Amino acid sequence: MSKNQLYTIIDVETTGRSNQITEISIFKFDGETIVDEFTSLVNPNAIIPTHITALTGIDNAMVANAPTFAEIANDVLSITKDSIFVAHNVNFDYNVIRNEFKAVDVDFRRKKLCTVRLSRALIPGLKSYSLGKLCKSLNIHISDRHRARGDAAATVILFQLLLTKEAAAETFQQFLKRESKEATLPPHLPSKIFDDLPTKPGIYYFKNKKGKIIYVGKAKNIQKRVLSHFYNKSKKELDLCRETADIDHELSGSELIALLMEDAAIKHHYPRYNVASKRTPKRFAIFEYADRSGVRHLAINDAKMIQNPLIVFYNIRDCRTYLERLCMQFDLCPKYCHLQENVQECSHFMIQSCQGICKNEETIETYNQRVQLAIDHSKESSQNLIIKQKGRNVHEEAFIMVKNGLYLGYGFVDHDLQISHTDELEHHLIKQKDNVDVQRILRKVLVNTKMQSSVVFS
Repeated sequence: MSKNQLYTIIDVETTGRSNQITEISIFKFDGETIVDEFTSLVNPNAIIPTHITALTGIDNAMVANAPTFAEIANDVLSITKDSIFVAHNVNFDYNVIRNEFKAVDVDFRRKKLCTVRLSRALIPGLKSYSLGKLCKSLNIHISDRHRARGDAAATVILFQLLLTKEAAAETFQQFLKRESKEATLPPHLPSKIFDDLPTKPGIYYFKNKKGKIIYVGKAKNIQKRVLSHFYNKSKKELDLCRETADIDHELSGSELIALLMEDAAIKHHYPRYNVASKRTPKRFAIFEYADRSGVRHLAINDAKMIQNPLIVFYNIRDCRTYLERLCMQFDLCPKYCHLQENVQECSHFMIQSCQGICKNEETIETYNQRVQLAIDHSKESSQNLIIKQKGRNVHEEAFIMVKNGLYLGYGFVDHDLQISHTDELEHHLIKQKDNVDVQRILRKVLVNTKMQSSVVFS
């Protein structure tokens, strides 16, 4: 490292949930001695929760007359100028400070180093790299633990020790390279684990130090999607990354199967960072009725209002798109499918397949027969469905199976196997549970499969 290189070693205390700063401490360090210091309580303009006070000792009375961050922003800018931002779990402190600057319309950017990741690289094999346990292992005394100045001062000593380690110069240089992800990855996640993630579709599991799954996600490109979590500055993502120590994955072959795998994994593991909506999604139904003239109509309504729906969707747009396709496939009238309201005759810009029922150019009986065909098709397509998908590699194909209206699961089949009937796929089926979320996912597919009731393997 350059002898003229300056570091600002920083620690912040915050309000917890909203992450407003209550205390900040910055030591400017030249690699050998502390050349400057800035420490201050900060009025967060927010209530400090009691559990945070119990941890840090900072209460609302202590910060009542302290400066706001806006009032000390220039001090922070000045002391950190032309230096490398250093912290233990740097992404937390860095992003908290960046967000405070953003609130006063300042774009704060500094090169950064994480003493957790540096310690893992230069002092491998320790059981824990939390500041308290790491300092205990290295006989570094911490006074005023969980106060900004005490933690920052201990980090200075740790950082100075890291500078003396063999291969320190190479490691620091590598970590500071622009293309390096060392300052972006979670502090407890070995870079090799991230580097080994595939760039294919599938699901991924974030795990904590105990191996417990804390988040499940799906992706077209697993590595790219995982990396996006590390750039996200929301508090939920910062907390998630701070706990992440390992990442596992399963390939799916396609984004659709990844969606289904993700839903099953979340319901099985109940990861704490997957916040499932408690609100039951609104459902929309296509239903049939006859008017006074005997013409059979197809229409859309809230599923709660319909006793015997033909088919149910969880998005009004998907429901309407399906009805439009049904109308075109069976030459139905947009007026009597309620795709056009309050018109004497249909004049739909996209659907021009009407045979003239709205102009009295065909008999009601003939029209109603086509309506019945459309109804039968809808019932059949929602009951039995085999959807062909890409496999996890070039040697296989994947499929999703719905039988008698129930989602049975998905499976993978080698290209070498000859499948002559869909029943043979059941030998390769990975059975799964049906639920309302799965049905919502599959209804979307039904809209996009051009009304095919099945996709058979050749």
